[in-house]
Amino acid sequence: QIEDIISRIQDEKAGGVPIRTVKSFLSKIPSVVTGTDIVQWLMKNLNIEDPVEAIHLGSLITAQGYFFPISDHVLTLKDDGTFYRFQSPYFWPSNCWEPENTDYAIYLCKRTMQNKARLELADYEAENLARLQRAFARKWEFIFMQAEAQVKVDRKKDKTERKILDSQERAFWDVHRPVPGCVNTTEMDIRKCRRMKNPQKVKKSVYGVTEESQTRSPVHTPVQPTRKTTKEDVKKEITFLNIQLDRHCMKMSKVAESLMTYTEQFLDYDPFVTIPEPSNPWITDDPTFWDLEASKEPSQARVKRWGFSLEEALKDPVGRDQFLKFLESEFSSENLRFWLAVQDLKRQPLQDVPVRAQEIWQEFLAAGAPSSINLDSHSYERTSHNIKDPGRYSFEDAQEHIYMLMKSDSYARFLRSNAYQDLLLAKKK
Repeated sequence: QIEDIISRIQDEKAGGVPIRTVKSFLSKIPSVVTGTDIVQWLMKNLNIEDPVEAIHLGSLITAQGYFFPISDHVLTLKDDGTFYRFQSPYFWPSNCWEPENTDYAIYLCKRTMQNKARLELADYEAENLARLQRAFARKWEFIFMQAEAQVKVDRKKDKTERKILDSQERAFWDVHRPVPGCVNTTEMDIRKCRRMKNPQKVKKSVYGVTEESQTRSPVHTPVQPTRKTTKEDVKKEITFLNIQLDRHCMKMSKVAESLMTYTEQFLDYDPFVTIPEPSNPWITDDPTFWDLEASKEPSQARVKRWGFSLEEALKDPVGRDQFLKFLESEFSSENLRFWLAVQDLKRQPLQDVPVRAQEIWQEFLAAGAPSSINLDSHSYERTSHNIKDPGRYSFEDAQEHIYMLMKSDSYARFLRSNAYQDLLLAKKK
């Protein structure tokens, strides 16, 4: 229905709003209408008597991006001389997919290459660009090339056409990535959808109501007396909301993107996708590949894999030894030795665990320990409590803290170190 209204507004032959080019000081503004023209057309053709109602309806249509103000990022309709431009059908919500962050990154990157005076990034857009550049550091070169290619295509177009298309593209992103403080009208809350389709079931699952709902006729539904909310009801709701706040939620698009990145990264290491050298031991009787993987002389592919993550470096015995040597050169090898000792503890026979746990405590965590490690107070308190009744996982908190410490600090320096870089270059040769 909205698109039918928009088509009628643009049809000048059938009494639509006249779209014109307005002369401004030293320039022309092509293909615009005023907010007053749109409000008057809505009142005349949709039988609306109240101007406020017409403005409200027009603002709802504007919020969906069907027409937009050319000089403002806030998508509302004003009953004055503000100039508006109609959106291209290509960018209509019914014709568009939900754009990804990579699309937004390409758009912002493209803006930085174009006319600085006319298309300069707003503060929030500059912040978004910096955030996206950090998030897509590995694929930024690809994003930059895509933006560069689009700029070259745009430059071949007529100046007036380019100006119109730039404003339409900007309006599209004002809908999907709105100005801070504005509502994103394209996002659909899945819980709201479920609530609309099955309110009884959702009320039961979301708010923790345990009573079984009786099946009733949709026509003759008896009116239930409203029960006054008790203190216990409020406590239950607060508990439920606190649990929901702690839940880690992630968009499906993000999960898919992470999976694709992981798959692309490990593509060369999958013997069913990329044939390994000298032969594939999964489909032949030749174990040479396994021998090379177990060799103390790592191949170039193995050395390169250490750079994927700290986990990959520690899984390879040679990579683990190289990382330990690097830490020894920095006088911080106690972190890795503690992590390895805890890993070894998890594989110990149950009867040996208490003795080995005490040895680890005395070596790394006790007062005056010879290889004292740096722990935060929370992890130290938890570990101190666990060691009173030692088990295989008594050092879990401390081990996780040390792992994150190595990952964020020592591991990054290891990848930049001459030892790793020399080994990587030597294997390439």
